[in-house]
Amino acid sequence: MKPYSVAVRALCEFTAKQGDLDLRFTPAPSAQEGIAGHALVAARRPAHYQAELALSAEFQGLLVRGRADGFDALLGRLEEVKTFKGRVEQIPENHRLLHWAQLKVYGAMLCQAQGLAELELALVYFNIGSQQETMLIERHAAVDLQAYFELLCGRFLVWAEQELAHRGARDSALSALAFPHGSFRPGQRDLAAGVYRAAQTGRCLMAQAPTGIGKTVGTIFPLLKACPTQQLDKIYFLAAKTAGRGLALEALSLLKNSVMALPLRVLELVARDKACEHPDKACHGESCPLARGFYDRLAAARAAAVSASIGKLLDRATLRELALAHEICPYYLSQELVRWSDVVVGDYNYYFDVSALLHGLMQANQWRVAVLVDEAHNLVERGRKMYSADLDQASLRAARLNAPAGLKKPLDRLHRQWNEMNKEQAEDYHVLGGLPLKFLAAVQLLNAAISEHLADHPTEVNATLQTFYFEALHFVRMAELFGTHSLCDLSQSSKASASLARANSVLCLRNVLPAPFLGPRFAASRTTVLFSATLQPMQYFSDILGLPPDTARLEVAAPFAAEQLRVSVAGQISTRYQQRRASLPAIVDLMARQFEAQPGNYLAFFSSHDYLQEAAALFEAQCPEITVWKQARRMAEQEQQAFLDRLTPDSQGIGFVVLGGSFGEAVDLPGKRLIGAFIATLGLPQVNAVNQQIKLRLDQLMGGAGYDYTYLYPGLQKVVQAAGRVIRSSSDCGVLHLMDDRYGRREVQALLPSWWCLSHCQQ
Repeated sequence: MKPYSVAVRALCEFTAKQGDLDLRFTPAPSAQEGIAGHALVAARRPAHYQAELALSAEFQGLLVRGRADGFDALLGRLEEVKTFKGRVEQIPENHRLLHWAQLKVYGAMLCQAQGLAELELALVYFNIGSQQETMLIERHAAVDLQAYFELLCGRFLVWAEQELAHRGARDSALSALAFPHGSFRPGQRDLAAGVYRAAQTGRCLMAQAPTGIGKTVGTIFPLLKACPTQQLDKIYFLAAKTAGRGLALEALSLLKNSVMALPLRVLELVARDKACEHPDKACHGESCPLARGFYDRLAAARAAAVSASIGKLLDRATLRELALAHEICPYYLSQELVRWSDVVVGDYNYYFDVSALLHGLMQANQWRVAVLVDEAHNLVERGRKMYSADLDQASLRAARLNAPAGLKKPLDRLHRQWNEMNKEQAEDYHVLGGLPLKFLAAVQLLNAAISEHLADHPTEVNATLQTFYFEALHFVRMAELFGTHSLCDLSQSSKASASLARANSVLCLRNVLPAPFLGPRFAASRTTVLFSATLQPMQYFSDILGLPPDTARLEVAAPFAAEQLRVSVAGQISTRYQQRRASLPAIVDLMARQFEAQPGNYLAFFSSHDYLQEAAALFEAQCPEITVWKQARRMAEQEQQAFLDRLTPDSQGIGFVVLGGSFGEAVDLPGKRLIGAFIATLGLPQVNAVNQQIKLRLDQLMGGAGYDYTYLYPGLQKVVQAAGRVIRSSSDCGVLHLMDDRYGRREVQALLPSWWCLSHCQQ
């Protein structure tokens, strides 16, 4: 049997980590600083020094592997280098114990590989700020190191054997797994076949498939079937919104229940603020009871979770119950369980963000992973946000108000630099020619000063200062990655009062093209499948997201007939900003006539909350007998669900909602729950200074396609998504009113589904 492989770090974290969960802020080097620190330490060593020494060893079928930081054969010294900021004595004791455990395991493997009788072990702490080394040295006999190695391996071995047995049972069951519905829906088989081929060939896939054919189960099922043949360790299902995660969990529950006790571990990751049981407490053992002794109780909770996964999904509710039963944090339990799960369901950021958990674990453990990107059209804007950063001068002002005296000088220096930038700003918004280097240097000096201060005062609570510090750290990190893919712009702060408007501004590193950042993530997976009902034009998504040149493309034909959806264009209405108020009487009249002719449930989509409120007010005044539901700003998930729950097969009324909001996609309202939609907008993003600059930059990067890439394609995608709420199955029928004269244009109609048959209604 193939040995179970485990990385040194994973072995030690599993067997040697102990004590509290302690997330009190301690300044830590960035990944780039850590790499540079390791390189600098290696450069200081003599020519015969071996850096990044690959080592491996087996114990009773367990293969342990990793790379030791460095070995000096003449001194007989093996080094483990750890970079840090602050003071070395402030490194927590449980961290040091873990570092020594890793070094001893590397030492045992080196002695075994080179037949050494003893070895000097050096734990080297390298201070990023001062660039000084603190070296802790111990000498160990090879026999003692081997005994320690076997001790840790012995602790892990039972778990490894269990994992090997699980993997075998999982792959055997998945090989025999049948499609849960017995037969595929029209178009669903084509989608599933395309996904399976992508996994077989190791390519990415862009799949456009119409709403309502069962894309979620149609993509998950073939990847599960590919796990045994392609030796996939994990599947990541990534969604942009909570509703997408819910659909994935429903599909996985269906698949899991289709076979008695299917050995498939499904884990849901949720945001920290949604999983936290004690939001009023800090994440360390002295404050939160669920952090106290976290690692001492983790093993029992982990075993209980694995046992529970046989019969149920490890979703938010199940994890909470398990965690509280073992008195540990649900959020960090879920992060620990990623290593032992087969399918992980979470948000885009867990894989695509700059410091993404799932991507980091995949790289560290060399997992073979397949990635599913649900409603992938959302990845354009989400990707841009992940790789953008901004600093608000109002936040700096707030941080200065109650900052410690020792930080006054660097805070004042940055404030002066900021004011100098403001003096040079002629308009409310403008794009700088490049990074403001003097300003950036002041930010870096302030970060260093705050870092030292927080290291010296670890228990100090200054939320305003810490918030600005985190924003400044991210800003500097994005500045290090700045290029033609982004803009550096300065604008007046929305937080500014009228009297301070000239002195308060926002400096933004605004990503326009996320391709350079997302491209490596696509390359790292065995396959990534991006699926949506709106991936047209596919070249647009390929360019913006940075998909590999050999990415496969699949367009699944709609299984619906034109007769199922009556599409009318109200060509006498203009919803352009200048004509919005004038458009309201015609819009309300059309909606009222449609409802009178065919009472039932409808959704009416508008370009903004203000437009929505004006239309709803006029409609309620003229049609008080018709029930109206209105989307509110910043609705919580429970409020969104309550809104949808009001649309029942027996209800009648019109829901007024915003196009591109939470009700425009990943919402399933089959049959009589929704019989029609009104779309009173073309969906184009607002024409403003920022979007115009994005258009200009994309013109440069994409050969003149800036308008289409900035306005036309994103707008029409929202329209098609919203319209897709109406027809959900082959038995559904409905009506769609497109209320804007621009829907009559050829270039607009080319972006609408080919199965639609447009007619023009008379006003």
